[in-house]
Amino acid sequence: MLKPLHLLTLKAVVRSGSFALAARDLGYTASAISQQISALEKDTGLVLFEREAHGIRPTTAAHRLVDLSTRALAAMDDLDYQVQELATGATGRLRLGSFPTASVRLVPSALSALVETHPRAQVQLEEGEPEELIAALGSGDLDIALVYEYGLSPRQWPDGLTRHHLLREDLILLRARGSGLSAQLTHLSGARWVTSREGTAGAVTLTRLCAAAGFDASVAFRSNNYDVVRELVSAGLGVAVVPALGHVPSDGIEATRLTQRPAHRQVMAVHRSENSNPLLATMLDALRHAVPADVPCLHPAGTD
Repeated sequence: MLKPLHLLTLKAVVRSGSFALAARDLGYTASAISQQISALEKDTGLVLFEREAHGIRPTTAAHRLVDLSTRALAAMDDLDYQVQELATGATGRLRLGSFPTASVRLVPSALSALVETHPRAQVQLEEGEPEELIAALGSGDLDIALVYEYGLSPRQWPDGLTRHHLLREDLILLRARGSGLSAQLTHLSGARWVTSREGTAGAVTLTRLCAAAGFDASVAFRSNNYDVVRELVSAGLGVAVVPALGHVPSDGIEATRLTQRPAHRQVMAVHRSENSNPLLATMLDALRHAVPADVPCLHPAGTD
C-alpha cells in the first residue's frame, strides 16, 4: 500500500527539483528523502527520477503520480484537520482565496461575520487571480475561493468543483470628466484605452466589446490594479471599461453603465465538491450576506 508520507515527499521533490531542497522544506535530511523516494519506487515499480551528475530529473511517471495523488492527499489533509478539531476542541480552519477587488469589497464583511459566530476559527486568506485560485483549489491548498467569469470570456471549469453564484456586475465605461468623449462605444474608435494585462479576461472582453462596436481598441496602458486604471482615466490618458466592483465614484470621472447583454461579470464562490470542511457552509452564507444590496450596477444572485 502506498504511504501518504512518501507521496508528499515525492510532491515536494518534484516541486523543488532537489532532494536537498525538499529535505529543507519538509524538515528531513537529504538521506531520509532519498530513502523515502527509493521505497516509493519499490512499492510502485516505477522509476521516478533520473539521477544525473549534478542533480535529478523527475520522470514522466513521477509527474503523473503527483497528479494522481493530488485529490487523495487533499482528502487526507482535510481528515487530519478534522481529527485535530476533535482532539483539541478547536472550531476548525478555513483557507480562503480571493481576487483583489473582492478582497476589498466583499471579504472583510464576510470574515467579520464568520469570526463573530466562530471566534476560534482559523482563517487563512490568500490573494490571486482566478486561474491561480482554481489551481490551488484543485491541489487542496484552498478550501474555497472567490473567482469571476466575464460574459464575453467564459471559463473552462475543471471537474470536481462546485460553484455558487454570488452576484452579477455590470461593466462600466469610464471617461475623464469634461473630456467630451461619447458614452457610446460605437463613437470611441479613435480613443486611447486603459485595460488589464494582455490575455486576461478583462482585456479579452474589451477587445470583443470594441470589435462588436466595429473597431479595434487602441490600448495605451495596462494595469490589473483598478485604482491605477481610474487614476489614468481621471488624468485624461485614456478610457476604460471596468466591472462595478472595480469602480469608485470620483469627481474626475464620468461613468456610464454598458447596456450590451453580455457586458457583465459574474462573481462566484467555488470549492471542491468533496470538501467536507464544516466551515464551508458558514463561509458561503457570510459571503452571500456580504454582497451589497441596492447598489447600482451590482445584482446579488437571485435578484434578476
